[in-house]
Amino acid sequence: MPQISQLMEVYGSQFFWLLVVIGIIYFGIARNMLPKISKTVDDRQNRITNDLAAAQEAQDRAEQIEEDYRKSINDARADAVGTVAAAKAEAAKKNEAAVKKADTAIAKTADEADAALKAATSKALTEIEAVAAEAAQDIVARVSGAKVTAAAAKKAVKAAF
Repeated sequence: MPQISQLMEVYGSQFFWLLVVIGIIYFGIARNMLPKISKTVDDRQNRITNDLAAAQEAQDRAEQIEEDYRKSINDARADAVGTVAAAKAEAAKKNEAAVKKADTAIAKTADEADAALKAATSKALTEIEAVAAEAAQDIVARVSGAKVTAAAAKKAVKAAF
């Protein structure tokens, strides 16, 4: 078979040109496409790094805002508690003053009522004594027929009371 004897000659030249073409393709890719791919990978890595840094900065800013918010809420609560305590103290003072004023008014009214009661009692006793003296004069006059003076009847009634 004559084709087999030529096989090495034919394949040898084909193998040479195959190596030349592969070498051209390899160096063509290495010189032209590899820098573009490397640049794209580096740009992507830079973008990811920048995005992560921006996200970390935003998270730190959000944490600071939250901390400021919590601090302002706590300050507002403390102010509210202080205001409520002050209002309670002032209300207690006002109530105490009102109670004292009411106690004074009640005491005054009670004193006036007591004085009026004493005066009414005294007046009633005086009237009762006068009525009793008249009744005693009438009773003595009817029972014994003797005449008693008004002064003596009053003296006897006072002695009896």
